[in-house]
Amino acid sequence: MKNQVLIDLIKDKKVVVPLYLYKLRKKLNLSMDEFFLLMYLCNEGELVLFDLNEFSNDLGIDHNNLMNIVGSLNEKNIIDLKVITNDKNIREDYIELSNFYNRISLLLMNEEEDKTDNSNIFVMIEKEFGRTLTPIENEIVKAWLENNMSVELIACALKEAVMSGVSNLRYIDKILYEWSKKGLKNKKDVDKYLEGHRNKKEMQEKKVDVFDSDDWLDEDDS
Repeated sequence: MKNQVLIDLIKDKKVVVPLYLYKLRKKLNLSMDEFFLLMYLCNEGELVLFDLNEFSNDLGIDHNNLMNIVGSLNEKNIIDLKVITNDKNIREDYIELSNFYNRISLLLMNEEEDKTDNSNIFVMIEKEFGRTLTPIENEIVKAWLENNMSVELIACALKEAVMSGVSNLRYIDKILYEWSKKGLKNKKDVDKYLEGHRNKKEMQEKKVDVFDSDDWLDEDDS
């Protein structure tokens, strides 16, 4: 879609693009053409008569490309294509946007949950440390979150640090760095890794116990 066409559409007030929807575009796996067609449809209502000529003229997209965009949105389960018989017994094609609104609603709910989780990790660390985090420490935790460290993984690293008797974010940072190198992303990964590490350590200790014992020498003499 040509940028000038989009600018003209916005100036003519035919399309309003909410910022929060634009931010969700990548999460919905939408191309720019798909996104702006959706914004155009949203301004028309939840159930929109599929007028190919009107859409093509307004958006500056030829019929073939427009049909490809609609088909792609339908395959992604973002829109539904419906055939409705009107009062004159004429069958008409409609585009329904209920799936799109439902997807947006779920994404926004998940974002709110993530924000809640993010704030909880600060509270969790302060509770374990028994003090308020310094501004620098707050920035360190924010950096973890910005680098896509999950709250779940940070909580596991915090637990490991506390069990080791260390109330230090630098120590937790080292744990997170090592776990990240090993590809650990959540509690399940951590539990599996730590279990394997413990089993390996136990095996090594058993080997040491065997060779430290004099029993095997006695057995050879008998």
